[in-house]
Order: sequence, then structure tokens, then C-alpha cells
Amino acid sequence: MRTMARRTRRGLPLWLYVLALVIVPQIGVGLLTTAAVRGQQAEVASARHAEQAVQALARLDAVRHGVEQEIVPSLASWVVEDPATAQRLNVGEAIVAAVAVQMRQATADSRAATDAAVAALPASSAGSEPVLRALEQLSRLRADIDAHDGIEVEDVYFAHVEVSNTLAQAQDQAAAAATSGEVPAATMRATRDVEITAALAQASARVFPLFLAAQLDAGDLTIGSRLAGESAWLAYQDAQRRMSDLSQPALVAAWERTRATQLMTRVDGLLAAQAAGTLTRLTVAELLPLMSEGPEHDSLLNDLVADAVTNARALAAADAARAHEELVTTLQLGVGILVVGGGAATYVGLRLGRALGGLAEQAGRVSEGRLVDVAVAGPREVRTVSAALGSTVASLRRVQDQAAAVARGDLDDAVLDQPLPGPLGEVVHASVQQMVTSVRQREELQVALAHRATHDPLTELPNRAQAVAAVEGALHRAQRSGGTTGLLFVDLDGFKVVNDRYGHACGDEVLRTTAARMLSAVRTGDTVCRLGGDEFVVLVEQVDDERELVQLAERLVALVSVPVDSGGVEVRIGASIGVAVSRDGGTDADVFFAEADTAAYRAKAHGRGRAEVFDDDLRRQLTARAETEAAIAAGLAAGEMRLCYQPVHEVAGGAVTGFEALVRWHRPGVGPVPPDQFVPVAEASTLICDIDRWVLGEATRQLAEWRAAAPPAAGRPEPTVAVNISGRHLAEPRVVRDVVDALAASGLPASLLVLEVTETVLVSDPAAYDHLATLREMGVGIAIDDFGTGYTSIGQLRHMPVDTLKIDRSFIGSTDPGHEELVALMVRAAHTFGLTVVAEGVEEPEQLARLRAEGCDHAQGYLLHRPLPAEEAGALLGAVPAALGS
Repeated sequence: MRTMARRTRRGLPLWLYVLALVIVPQIGVGLLTTAAVRGQQAEVASARHAEQAVQALARLDAVRHGVEQEIVPSLASWVVEDPATAQRLNVGEAIVAAVAVQMRQATADSRAATDAAVAALPASSAGSEPVLRALEQLSRLRADIDAHDGIEVEDVYFAHVEVSNTLAQAQDQAAAAATSGEVPAATMRATRDVEITAALAQASARVFPLFLAAQLDAGDLTIGSRLAGESAWLAYQDAQRRMSDLSQPALVAAWERTRATQLMTRVDGLLAAQAAGTLTRLTVAELLPLMSEGPEHDSLLNDLVADAVTNARALAAADAARAHEELVTTLQLGVGILVVGGGAATYVGLRLGRALGGLAEQAGRVSEGRLVDVAVAGPREVRTVSAALGSTVASLRRVQDQAAAVARGDLDDAVLDQPLPGPLGEVVHASVQQMVTSVRQREELQVALAHRATHDPLTELPNRAQAVAAVEGALHRAQRSGGTTGLLFVDLDGFKVVNDRYGHACGDEVLRTTAARMLSAVRTGDTVCRLGGDEFVVLVEQVDDERELVQLAERLVALVSVPVDSGGVEVRIGASIGVAVSRDGGTDADVFFAEADTAAYRAKAHGRGRAEVFDDDLRRQLTARAETEAAIAAGLAAGEMRLCYQPVHEVAGGAVTGFEALVRWHRPGVGPVPPDQFVPVAEASTLICDIDRWVLGEATRQLAEWRAAAPPAAGRPEPTVAVNISGRHLAEPRVVRDVVDALAASGLPASLLVLEVTETVLVSDPAAYDHLATLREMGVGIAIDDFGTGYTSIGQLRHMPVDTLKIDRSFIGSTDPGHEELVALMVRAAHTFGLTVVAEGVEEPEQLARLRAEGCDHAQGYLLHRPLPAEEAGALLGAVPAALGS
């Protein structure tokens, strides 16, 4: 045992082995970092070399372009300075001389441009053998041209071409240098784009001079020149075909725009006609513009070359910047790893040395028989920890994959269904599944909400907003196709009676049944929509004959009129339908709706249960109504409206207890307009809300002014002012704010304002009912106007937010004994429910006497006072009350 113990204590400590295992990888990291840095340095150098090569390529192309731009003016100058030119061209010598001056100036300008491009060459390119050779050729060529001796006109062209070819060799060397290193594919393609566009520009610059030479040929053009012209044309066509190999979409788009220009089309057309042999010889007047259009044609193509060079330089510069950034990052990362690794190696060596020393001691104890033997390769504990760690890492990777699938919205990924090991894995997997379920439920909810926003929840038909969108779309389609579109406005007859008599549940069943019947009657592709309440529309596209619309309307009337069985109760309704027709979609959607609505209104006026088609008579009515609406709006703005006040008297004592504010309109050029002519027009639009707001403000202001001028006597109740509020205004959320604003502006107490509404508004519009309840809680008085003309039962009064009952004048003025008894019943019922009663339309003393006998509280009518101007009405407040009827 002691021998074995001594053997186990021999050798190096375990922490040194651990430290060695840590340090060796650090050395490897250092070597790899060094290699990576060298590679990055090489990449940076390659990218910068590519950038310089692309720049050199661009400079060389500028020189080559300059040389080729010298061809046309040099040739033209050579030709026109020939004394025989004027005779050959059949033009005056003065014209030839003028052209010669122009060509000499053009030659000087093109040479200056070429020299500027040569001066801009980088030193590496300017000193290359092809460039030096080309510059030497160009110098000799210019001298020969200027001497005008020892050289033929064809030699001028071919000598320039030779210089251009020499420069093209230098360009090829620059392009090869740009792509010789490890250049990214994008930069490589951009460099090839430069070569492609440069080849097209070079071919263009060569073919045009030969075209001019052929036009000026007097029969002495050599076969070589003709073959050169044909070869140049074929090379130009081939270069154009190669433009389809461009890799950059922006460059392709620029090429398409360039080739579509009028200049390109004209010049290429002339070149093609010349090549095909179909072009007749051009006159001098026609050739002179071409001498400037040719260089412009070349300039367009050289602009493409410039674009390609710019893109290639940008990519090469980006490659260099990226490579430099990667070099810096690699250096920083390598140094960081070495520093952190060195520190970590020392720390880990000390910590793990102690830990593994303990493990070594335990291994020694195992070898003595107290634990399972450990393999010589290493302690079992290390392998166990490694295996456990590997399992943990695998689980964490699976969690990461699941989280990534949820984050990118891939809820059908199979990895989401893979369970995780252990209790923690079960919890995590359950959480992921819950997130997936929540996301799916949210998507389903969004679809449902989108459907709700565009459909009526009761009938599942498209709602008003969707109906407007459908009509607008149909009219746009009709404009394009020239088709006819029909719109049927369906207004149900008697639905409110069903709703009031049998309840809203029965009314809902009737609406659902009616919607189903209408859907069964229309064609596939026609659209049935519910606008709201008892109003529907049917949109019909591609109408061949207007009679089809009338026949459809008559079918709908018949179907809707069939009794509906609702819970064992058989109810009947009808339908009045207005038909509007739009040809070629030449109608605005709002006008289209208004036309169909107007026709439906006439159907109701003519007895209901029928269909009417919008015609010229209705159009005149609609136009008149539109004019009236505009006049009402203008009248409100111009102050044409005024208020009259009809006093309300106490029946018992005769005192004035209040006033009803009645709007009057004196229209310039027309005179007084009766309320029954302009109020219904206003009620058909939001104008009635504007009128209501004005009346509220004016009436409260006037009563506040009266109170300030003549304070009421002690013990006498203060007079009130009653204002009629339309159902449309009451349904708006703004109505409460309008009343509050009017009271605040006038300083009038809320208890002195009475709002008069019809009973139909109270029973048919829940929103209006809620707004009235809110106003009543503020202290504003609420009165039911024209009671008895609607469908409200007396028993419903106890549940309504009202204070006053105003009995309609038709009951007061009737001599029917049944009506007299009904008035007495209304008075008693109102008093039973704590309401005060106002009788309207009292015009005879006998009527007043009956009301006094029945205990009616207040009365108004022509017997007492007609509606008065504000001055006369205010004077009544200070008067001593007289006995009524005297």
C-alpha cells in the first residue's frame, strides 16, 4: 500500500496538466489570429488594388473615348478642306469653308478633352507600355493630320482606331488587374459591366465615322473601308446584344432609358438603314446635324460607362473598407482572446488545479478499494460532468430553436412539438405551447374583428361603410367598361310598428328573414347591404336592360311582403324601393345613393309597397333640395335666420310660464320661407344639427337677457324657453356638449331650458334615449312634443326620461267626443306619472274651457298668442297676467 502511495505521489501535480491543457489552445489561438490577420491584410491589399485598377480603367476609358471623339471632326475637317469637296457635295464653297472652321474648332476641342484625360491618368497607367505607345501613335497622327500630307482620308480613321485599340489593351490589363485577386463576386460582375459598356461605347464611336464616310463617298472608297464599315456595324450590334449580360438592375434600367431616347433611335435607325443598303444619300443639310448628333450619341453611351465605373469603384471601395474593418475586428478579437485567455488560464489553472487535486485524491482512494476504479485516461467525474453538460447544452439549444420559431412566427415548425427532458423541460415546453396558442387566437380574433368592422352583426350583410365602398368600386369598373350599374334602395314599410308592438326580438327576426329573402332573389355577384335600421340596398352590375332592375324590385317587394312567422306570431311588413341607374359610371357614389333614396321616398309617397325609378322629375326635386340645403347653410352663415317666441300660459291663472322658440327664415329674393318647406330639407342632412345649435345658443341668450332686464317677482316661477331638437342631432354624441356650451355661453340655469323631442325618437334610437337621460340628470327639462301621433303607449311614460307631455293640436282641435275623452285620459295619466301637461294649438275659448276643466297645466296657441318677435315676447314678462279666454 505504501509503495502504491509513493507511486501515486510521483510525477507532476495535476494542476500543471490542466494548466498545460489551457495554455496550448491559447498558443493555437495566437497562431490562428496571426494567420487570420495576414489573410485580412492580403484581402485589404487586394481590395485596394482592385479599387485602384477600376479607377485606372475609368481614366483609360476617358482617354480612349477622347481619341475616338477626335475621329469625326478630324475626318470632317480633312474632307471639307479638300477643294473637290464642294463640287462632290454640290454645295457652295462658302458653306464648305464655314463647315471647315467649325470642324477645326471641334478638332481642337476634342484634342483638348483627350489631353485633359491623359493628364488625369494615374502614374501607374501613364507609364505602362501600351499607353506610352498609344500616346506616341496619337502624337504622330495629329502631326500628319495637321500637315495634311502623306496620309489618305481612310488612314485618318484607321490610325485613330489603332490608337483606340492600343488603349483598349491597356484597359484589358487594368480590368484583369481589378479581378486578379480575391475580389467579391459583386465587384467582379461590376467590373465586367464596365467592360461590356465600354465595348458598346467603343463600337459606337467606330461605326459612326464610317457611316459618315460612306455618305460622303464619291466612289473612291476602298473595299477595306467598306469592309471596316460592315465589321464595325456587326461589332456594334454584338456589343448591344452583350448589354443583356449586365448584372446590375440600375445599369440595365439606364441602358433601357438610353436606347429609348429619340437621339439613339434616330442614329441607330440611320446606321441600320445604311447597313441594310436602304438609306439614300443624305444631303449636306441632313449631314450637318448628324456631325453633332454622332458625338452626342457616343456621349450617351459613355454616360453608361461612367455609371458602370462609378458602381464598380463604389463596390471596390466598399470591399476595401469592409476588409479593413474585418482586419481591425480580427486584431481586436485576437488580442482580446489572448488577454482574456491568459488571465483565464492562470485563474482556471489555480482553481481547477485545486479541484482536480481533490479529484485525484478521491481517485487514489478509489484505487484503494473504497470507490469504483477510474480509467487512466481521466477521472470518471470529469467524463460524467462533460456528458451532463453536453445534455444540458442540447436541451438549451432546443429551447433556443423553439423560441426562434415563435419569434419569426413559424408556428407550424416541427421543433415546437418536440418535448424537453426533465421537469424544467416540461414547464418550458408548456410555456411555448401556450404562447403558440395565444398567437393563433390573436390572429383568429383579428380576422373576426375585420369581418365585424365591415358587416352588420344582425344579418351578416355588408354594412353601410362596405356598401359605399362597393358602390364606388362598381362605378369605377363601369367607367372602364362602359357598363350600366343599378342601385336599389329598399325601405321597409311598417317595420317600426312591428318593433313597437311585438318587441325588438321579433323585429330582429323580421330583419334576418328579410335579408335572407333578398339574398335568394338576386343574381350571383350582386351585393345586398344593410345600411341600418330598416334600410337596405342592392347593388347590381352589368345591367343589360333597366327593366331587369324594375323586375328585380318587384320581386323583392313580393318576397318582403310574405308574412313572417316569429315565435308563433305572424307579422307583415312591406317594402318601398327606389331604383337608380348609372350609365358608364358617370355618377358620384353619394349622388347615386341620394337618387335611389329619393326614388324610394316617392314610392312611399305614392302608396308604399311599390318600386319607383329615379327620373328627370326626381332629379329636379333633388336639385331643388340641394339648392335649398346650400341656401340654408348660407343663410345660417349670413344671419338670415331669426327666432319667434310663442308664449306658454298657465291654464289656471293665465301667467306666462315660458316660451317655445320657433325658427323663421327670411330668404333674400324669396321672402319668408315656411318652416315646413325648409326644416324637412335640413332634417335630411346634418344641417338640422347646425340649426339646432344656433337655436340653442340664440334662445338661451335671449332668455338670459330677459332675466337680466326684468328679474322675476318674488314667489313667481321663472319662465322657461323650449327648443325643438331633431332626432338626428340627439343621436350624435356631440349633442350633450352643444347644450352645455349654449348654457355656459348664456349663463342660463339648466332648469330654465326645455328640450322638445318627438316620441318616435325616444322609442327608436337607444343613443338618443341615453343622451336625453344625461341631459335630464344635468337639470335640463325634457318634453315629448306632438304626443299621440306616434306609437308610444301611455304606460311607457313612466319609464321615459321626460318631465312634460305636449298634447298634439289634432286632439285639442277635434270635436270628436272620443278625442275629448282621450285628452282627459292623457292629462290624468301624465299627472299620475308626475308629468306636467301642455296643450298645443288652442284656438277657441271652448277648447280652453275644456282643458281647464280637465286640469291641464299649460296651453299655447293662436287664441292666446301667435309666435312673437323677441321684443314683443319679452314685454309679456313684466305684464300683469290676465284671465285666459277673456
